[in-house]
Amino acid sequence: MVRPGGRSARVQAAVHAAVRELASEVGRDALTVPLVARRAGVTPSTIYRRWGDLQELLSDVAVERLRPEASPGDHGDLYADLTAWAEQFLDEMASPAGRSYIRDALLGDPDGSNAGQCSAYAAEQLETVLARAAGRGDVTPDVETVMDGVVAPLMYRILFRPDGLDAPYAHRLVAQALGRTGP
Repeated sequence: MVRPGGRSARVQAAVHAAVRELASEVGRDALTVPLVARRAGVTPSTIYRRWGDLQELLSDVAVERLRPEASPGDHGDLYADLTAWAEQFLDEMASPAGRSYIRDALLGDPDGSNAGQCSAYAAEQLETVLARAAGRGDVTPDVETVMDGVVAPLMYRILFRPDGLDAPYAHRLVAQALGRTGP
């Protein structure tokens, strides 16, 4: 059993920090398990035992980096909250770093758990927005409607058709998900 805050957590934090530091210093393509291990102050066997290989380690780091750091902002109404959230999601995920994290998260994900975790991050953020709107008396769609109508098309375009991907596109998706004809 892993003790929260114990040695396992310290090792994970040290290894994740080493990956992030080294990726910025020498580039992601130059990373190796021995290089990361040396920087983190652990043995390569520790990394292999915990993560299996470099790709799974990179995937684990990517999933952690894709975790939102703050709750979605409150802009006064559902449309404003969702469009602001969608714009931020688009900016972060469509950036070169965001795309790299998405690829890493999926490449080292043999059982699909990382994709599920990333999806859960988005769903949690949307649940916050929708609950806040419902508390104000707004009529709200369910989370899956917003996931299917906003997040799914954004992710598809980020990964496969990034040209012309901009805030007005995100606004149109939000308007459609909310049953509006325009912003």
